[in-house]
Amino acid sequence: MISSRIRELLSQMSPQEKLGQLQIVYRPRHEEAAALVRAGIGAVFWPQSAAASNALQREAVEGTRLGIPILIGLDVIHGQRTIAPVPLAQAASFDPDMVERLARTAAVEARSGGVTWTFSPMIDVSRDPRWGRVVEGFGEDVHVTSVMGNAMVRGYQEQDLSRPGTLAATAKHFVAYGQPDGGRDYNSVDMSAQRLRNVYLEPFRAAVRADVAAVMASFNTVAGVPMHANGALLTGILKDEWGFDGLVVGDADGVANLVPHRVAETIDDAVRMAYAAGVDVEMGGAPSAIAWDASTLDPARLDDAVARVLGVKEALGLFERPYVDEAAERVEPTDATRAQARRAAARSAVLLQNDGTLPLSTGSRVLLTGPYATSTDHLGAWAQSFSARSSSIADALRARDDIEVIVEEGVSFFGDRHDDVDAVATAALEADVVVVCVGEPSSLSGEAASRSDLRLPGRQADLIRAIAGTGIPFVVVLANGRPLVVADWIDEAPAVLEVWHGGTEAPAAIVDLLLGDQEPAGRLPMSFPRSAGQVPVHYAHENTGRPAAVRGTMTLESVDVALEGPANVQEKYTSKYLDLDLGPQFSFGHGSGYATFSYGQPRVSSAEIAADEAVTLEVEVTNTSARAGDEVVQVYVEDVVASIAPPVRRLVAFRRRTFAAGETATLSFEIGPEQLGFWLADGRFAVEPGAFVMHVGGALERTVPVRLQVR
Repeated sequence: MISSRIRELLSQMSPQEKLGQLQIVYRPRHEEAAALVRAGIGAVFWPQSAAASNALQREAVEGTRLGIPILIGLDVIHGQRTIAPVPLAQAASFDPDMVERLARTAAVEARSGGVTWTFSPMIDVSRDPRWGRVVEGFGEDVHVTSVMGNAMVRGYQEQDLSRPGTLAATAKHFVAYGQPDGGRDYNSVDMSAQRLRNVYLEPFRAAVRADVAAVMASFNTVAGVPMHANGALLTGILKDEWGFDGLVVGDADGVANLVPHRVAETIDDAVRMAYAAGVDVEMGGAPSAIAWDASTLDPARLDDAVARVLGVKEALGLFERPYVDEAAERVEPTDATRAQARRAAARSAVLLQNDGTLPLSTGSRVLLTGPYATSTDHLGAWAQSFSARSSSIADALRARDDIEVIVEEGVSFFGDRHDDVDAVATAALEADVVVVCVGEPSSLSGEAASRSDLRLPGRQADLIRAIAGTGIPFVVVLANGRPLVVADWIDEAPAVLEVWHGGTEAPAAIVDLLLGDQEPAGRLPMSFPRSAGQVPVHYAHENTGRPAAVRGTMTLESVDVALEGPANVQEKYTSKYLDLDLGPQFSFGHGSGYATFSYGQPRVSSAEIAADEAVTLEVEVTNTSARAGDEVVQVYVEDVVASIAPPVRRLVAFRRRTFAAGETATLSFEIGPEQLGFWLADGRFAVEPGAFVMHVGGALERTVPVRLQVR
């Protein structure tokens, strides 16, 4: 519904004033920005202070004919001043309440400086770790991505943009940007309509239901049509089918990119195509575009786009309160935000494996080695230059008085002539335990950071193997922004702790985990492949007609199917690699903690339901250890027989809960049409009759089944 204020403004605006509202320009110098605002530009990138933001707003409100305030945008991805773990790490926490609180902190810090619009969250389902931007999203699973994306939207917007300290959120990138050919950024995407519906569109549908303020078009093509010109998806599905009434913003120069995509001959053609398809705001438009001939655009489409932009400004309360209190700008983290970030970094860590080496014993003599021992590169991709820096793991460990620390880096990230693996191996003989801190630096993940080789760069694997050869107990700490290939050393490592890029307080959190002050109970939001040649290797794949067999029998989840003929013949003609074991190194949902848990037999409130009914699933979980700990209870659904080949399993629910030592608790989940159904290619949602199996457990490989019949 368009307000009377917006209707009145539309009636007074000239075509050029309307066009100005449909552009956001990059950070020009202040004098240029002020001139652009006076000329009618409707949005700019943040000028990096509250005072500068107010100055630009003053130009808009007091220096233009209609006094329309501007939107001030910024890529606030996982923090403004206080940097939280990267979004992929936040997904590993399986804690949407934590994600919401982190986004709330980021919004308060950013809005205090005049920012009103963030280009976050990224809700691209990402199943190719070669793609560098997996670090910005929530991993390979549709349900986790939808839940975490909505949590971030709630944190930014607080369900009421007029409240103090809110930001207009942007769900990006619409759509299917997370599965580019070859894992190369900006590349083409081609897929079936049913996969588009069931995987890549679904998190955006959830975000629209959560009233996200904006959606960003993606750089890729879908079935040959660039998204910035894809009216069938931007308008047909997003706006018409789903009723999205917010604004659609193009990605940086995405409209101009229609020319090298070779679907537009000139920039003018590209602009016409993009607005006709449903783009409302062009990002990176040249200032001269204000004078572009608006008569070539459909007047109704032009007014619709302007109304959407003005609607976000109105919702933010900018017409009444365009300025921020410059004295209240947050330019440094507080003790409270540092504590929040430290706890978040710990909750995002995943214990990949542990033979009891972790947690470390107090009083130990610890050798700290590897490039991440002394590195302060913990912020990850999309941390701004003004963000609060981190310390190093060495600094954080030395601050403890119950551990003796020796530091010997040994190798650099990329390998150089100063690398000395042998010296570290010699030093290890004098230690009780070695902590090997390795990974990929922030520069190797994020936008335009695709990698074909997912192994540790440089001689880091050599360092791990050299330490293994000493016989001294050791722990590998992995800091990275994507799943890595670890097959060349993982079997030699007694304990491996995945800590991701954990933000401003990452080093302190890592020490908390190593010494057992915090529980590393996160779970993988994205599978770790055995080889880059195996990608994509996501868990929710479809079965083939010839699944890989073991001794002539394959297991289709809960159904055993005998294969005819000699086993060795049948096994040859099945879907597998000749030179690689089946499955990923570590699957989605993998992880444990220092505490241990057992599960009772799950039970359902009814063994049979109608297609439009729901059932309550209950499971009893017991902490079988002598310490408190967190468990992430996961519920997967298997559709045994369907009209189209279903995924072998789909995550439909999860809950992270802290259990006291020895505590038993019963957790319940509602399973209904939304969890059991799927989208057909024509846009209809179906819950088909038949047998379903729910698999409940603390990791995908540790589940207990219970059956359900839908009539």
